[in-house]
Amino acid sequence: MQNRRVETRMLCADLVDVRWKDKNGRIRRTVANLEDISLSGACVQVDSPIPLQTTLQISYPKGELQGRVCYCIYREIGYFLGIEFEPGFRWSQRSFRPQHLLDPRRLVSRVTNRIVRQISNTVQ
Repeated sequence: MQNRRVETRMLCADLVDVRWKDKNGRIRRTVANLEDISLSGACVQVDSPIPLQTTLQISYPKGELQGRVCYCIYREIGYFLGIEFEPGFRWSQRSFRPQHLLDPRRLVSRVTNRIVRQISNTVQ
């Protein structure tokens, strides 16, 4: 799968409520694990597949985000759904900060700085 993301996805872990209508028009609901999030999309892990292009709502304590399922992939522990937020819905850390949140750019920066220090100490 080609990575077409423009924004950095923040790695995270938190439980969110997910709602959608099934093919019969019934409202379905499940608790999902939020895996990552960006301004315009997210990845959640659920127990059962949800069809591509299904519109769903991701609810968190102070609001909700609406999006469409772009991919649904089964991996050993469940189904991972890629969600593209609908126009007018954008994630903001001010409105929702997942319990565990990590910017991978900061992690790479820390590792790079550590390697540079080690090299500097070795050269001296």
